[in-house]
Amino acid sequence: MPRWLPRAMVLALALFAAFQLANWAFHQLIGLLANILIAFFLALAVEPAVDRMAARGVRRGLATALVFLGVLVFFAGFFTLLGSVLASQIVTMVENFPQYLDSVIRWINQTFETTLSRVEIQKSLIRSDWLKRYAENSATGVLDVSATVLGGLFKVLTVLLFSFYFAADGPRLRRALCSVLPPARQAEVLRAWEIAVVKTGGYLYSRGLMALISGIAHYVLLEILGVPYAPALAVWVGVVSQFIPTIGTYLAGALPTLLAFTVNPWYALWVLGFVVVYQQFENYLLQPRITARTVDIHPAVAFGSVVAGAALLGAVGALIAIPATATLQAFLGAYVKRYDVTDDPRVHGRPRRKRGTPPLAWVGRVLRRGR
Repeated sequence: MPRWLPRAMVLALALFAAFQLANWAFHQLIGLLANILIAFFLALAVEPAVDRMAARGVRRGLATALVFLGVLVFFAGFFTLLGSVLASQIVTMVENFPQYLDSVIRWINQTFETTLSRVEIQKSLIRSDWLKRYAENSATGVLDVSATVLGGLFKVLTVLLFSFYFAADGPRLRRALCSVLPPARQAEVLRAWEIAVVKTGGYLYSRGLMALISGIAHYVLLEILGVPYAPALAVWVGVVSQFIPTIGTYLAGALPTLLAFTVNPWYALWVLGFVVVYQQFENYLLQPRITARTVDIHPAVAFGSVVAGAALLGAVGALIAIPATATLQAFLGAYVKRYDVTDDPRVHGRPRRKRGTPPLAWVGRVLRRGR
């Protein structure tokens, strides 16, 4: 046996064990890493406001706290107002539920010539095994729901904590990062950081603009249908559908659909259909165009980056895909050498013609051959 073989085997086993350990640690910490990534982009979004307050003499930590406090107060007041509206409408819907059920049963009897009655339906539901199983599953699932809510609250607090430190200690973090790099690399890192701040701000601006357009469109519909609290519901749809990825559209459309049902059950179908149609219009026409102007990336690249981000990191990837792609594209664009484009008709979308040949010469040749 060669002398190097035992050492090579031990080294290979050690490397394999280190790889397995690193792989296990990465999968265990992927949730924390995703939260840190969200916190970093959130810190980039609030950093311009913090910088302006710090330039006026406010301590950076206090400026960051004031910015976060303003954002939290806004969202707390917004959700408190919507919660009170939702609670009052749920009470109204529960009180009027027998009337809704009678109208639906009456329509079914007239349309399908049946003899259904509300009393018989209530008795069959009370005696059914499905209701018993649903009650048992709901009782056992209370702990799971509570654990999910607590876990989500812990993630939100984690993101807010890291984003606060990233925004408050932004200059210190940049100095610590630049201290381990040569001067040339330091300039590149600082430029990439500045580009990330600009692109993240542009992304939030585009989301805010789309939230405004969505809110106005849904407000017009809800006002026409006579749904109560139309302004609050329009703000709800605009904010939730734009700033909560993946499930934001369904959460945004559920509340106005529910309140429209309290006015007229058919109005709920109108609202639901409008939400679905508007979402398709926004996904394929509105969002790519606005994103291309504010974040300066092609609509196809924006759409593809969202799909890729969702496939890699789920909702987190869909949320940060566009600003991350815009930052990477702008940073790498400085290292791509560009040349003058040749004066070829095909570059401008025109076919190249052969010299001395009329455009329809081949038609004449075909006709002569046919004779």
